[in-house]
Amino acid sequence: MTCDDERCLPPAEEAFSFALEAKKTNAKPAETTPDKTAQAQETLPEPTPLFNDLTGAKTIPSGIKNPVQWQIAFKAAEPGVYDLVFTALMEKDWAIYSQLTSADGPEPTVFIFEPGSHYALIDKVKEEGKKKQGPDPLFGGVEVIKFIESPVVFTQRIKVSDPNQPIQGQLMFMTCDDKQCLPSAEVPFRVVPAQNLALIGDEAGPDLSGQAVANVDEQYGIAKPDLSAPAGQCSDVPADSTEKKGYWNIFLLGFIGGLIALLTPCVFPMIPLTVSFFTKSSGNRRKGLINASMYGFFIFLVYFLLSIPFHLIDSINPDILNDISTNVWLNLAFFAIFIVFAFSFFGYYEITLPESWQNKASAAEGVGGMVGVFFMALTLALVSFSCTGPILGSLLAGALSSDGGAWQLTTGMSGFGLALALPFALFAAFPGWMQSLPRSGGWLNTVKVVLGFVEIALAFKFLSNADLVKHWGLLKIEPFLALWILTAAGLAAYLFGLIRFPHDDKGVKIGMPRKLLGLASFAFAIYLATGFMYDEKAGSFRPLKLLSGLAPPVCYSWLKPCDCPQNLNCFKDLEEGLAYAKEVNKPIMIDFTGHACQNCRKMEEHVWPEPGVYNHLKNDYVLISLYVDEKIELPADEQVVVQKATGGTRKLRNYGHKWAHFQTEFFKTNSQPYYVLLSPEGQLLNAPVGYMPDDKAYEAFLRCGLETYTRISKEKAQPEGGKQLGENR
Repeated sequence: MTCDDERCLPPAEEAFSFALEAKKTNAKPAETTPDKTAQAQETLPEPTPLFNDLTGAKTIPSGIKNPVQWQIAFKAAEPGVYDLVFTALMEKDWAIYSQLTSADGPEPTVFIFEPGSHYALIDKVKEEGKKKQGPDPLFGGVEVIKFIESPVVFTQRIKVSDPNQPIQGQLMFMTCDDKQCLPSAEVPFRVVPAQNLALIGDEAGPDLSGQAVANVDEQYGIAKPDLSAPAGQCSDVPADSTEKKGYWNIFLLGFIGGLIALLTPCVFPMIPLTVSFFTKSSGNRRKGLINASMYGFFIFLVYFLLSIPFHLIDSINPDILNDISTNVWLNLAFFAIFIVFAFSFFGYYEITLPESWQNKASAAEGVGGMVGVFFMALTLALVSFSCTGPILGSLLAGALSSDGGAWQLTTGMSGFGLALALPFALFAAFPGWMQSLPRSGGWLNTVKVVLGFVEIALAFKFLSNADLVKHWGLLKIEPFLALWILTAAGLAAYLFGLIRFPHDDKGVKIGMPRKLLGLASFAFAIYLATGFMYDEKAGSFRPLKLLSGLAPPVCYSWLKPCDCPQNLNCFKDLEEGLAYAKEVNKPIMIDFTGHACQNCRKMEEHVWPEPGVYNHLKNDYVLISLYVDEKIELPADEQVVVQKATGGTRKLRNYGHKWAHFQTEFFKTNSQPYYVLLSPEGQLLNAPVGYMPDDKAYEAFLRCGLETYTRISKEKAQPEGGKQLGENR
């Protein structure tokens, strides 16, 4: 029946019919005519579950992370043409990567269709979802395009000539959160349009039922350890102590930026003038206090409102901020802008907003009341831009280069505005404090010049980001450190009066605070120079902890590129490492790691070099580093079918598959880094741990394993009779 908003037509009947193909079996056809209704019911395909996980397993063992699940569906677009729709559903804070992301970093999502004459692909796979583009710290600053929220939809249009034939293949993807990445996964899929069949996961994969499943004990040379009963119980420490940077941190950074802006020549002299104006022109102290407080509030409000347009842009298209503000070209733009800001701070020119804006805001002050006070605050923001602009630019660059986008910018701007606003309200409330303020003078210009040197250093940081993304090789660790050393040394020379800029007064006496700051700058230059010290045990330059996240990785080097971490004697094959451990009679540390694992690099650069940790790794353990994302193919005889920890079977095709399967099958976890201490025979010495940036805790973990191995070695070496006597005693 059909109706519009005025009338209905009588019910209509339409006839329909369709044929169902009989299921093919090896049994002889019955001599009697079968019941067609029963046959039709028998040959209907089983309903395809709407939701399939990657493994087909009903439960996932604890410790195995499975943050991305896939759906598959198909729909007719036109006769003989179908859309295959793949939907990725991700847990909060996890991401997958676009097909267009750089292959130099994470693995992009890839769809591989097995060729067939019964269908043809139309165009490429289209992708939809909220994405972020820009340098990713998990991959050394390589630019990536990643989807950061569910759902993510991939659509491939196909033209089908025989809908009874299967369309199959596999998709490959990688998933990461802000701390770690999981090994890349391969997910098979199969679609048969005529049967209304769409499968994804194990049930869509090749039939491995006829192939023998490898014995894992024989395959890896050791028996599965009992994870619930390690030989030693002294290392039960938290495995993950990382903290996610929150909005309070951004607010605090903005607040500090506001305090610095207070000490510039454009802002500091305004404090006593403005407070004096309010206290004298308001008639009484109470009204003056109210006006000064409102003035401070409006200063805060102005900077808060400056971030609102970014939210409006974000609401129109959530990808705009990410697409235009976190790519290599923006890093180059920030480099140029910060250089311009720096020379402005040095006094060679001034960056100001159009004078007409300032005049209009100043004219509106005469309106009176709260409106006039608001325009006074707006005038201050406009007039002081030559000093606050570079600081706000740094804040903008930091916010737009992070995942928080507009909200982080609002938080930082609020902190900045609050720091600028507080003095006006506080000094109006307590006028006596004004006497403690230092007088304006040449020191305000010194503050500006110091900020100019900071801008120079930040400019090279942004240039380094672009260099890492594009692999130009221009700012590897050596030239980056050299430029920062020159900047720090230049700042020290300025503070000691060896060089001057246009607005500096001649013959000014260098005060003690300026000398102390000069000594600190010189000391920082010396500290930077220690980054050129060759660490023989590490096989690379010495990493500088204070520059973690600012300087390029020490392995990004012209002269000393890294091989094994800290120049340790490491094995990258389990069998070789086990054989060597038995030969030298030492315990093993298995290091489950990955080429794309940021926290693995942090452990190797900042924890492993510590003397207590390094001595254990070098002298007491055999280090076996197994890369779960290694793409080198296994020899044909090692490409075996194995049982998965999550249920079902899979075929191991490369070394990454092998080591990832070893980790999940033996240790029931799939995250990296992950450290396991074993005897050469495979006995678990203590509880394994993950990311542990506390070197003392990590050293205790290694010491516990060594003590346990020493104890069980003595017990094995003890004669049976002596052992029994000891037990009787």
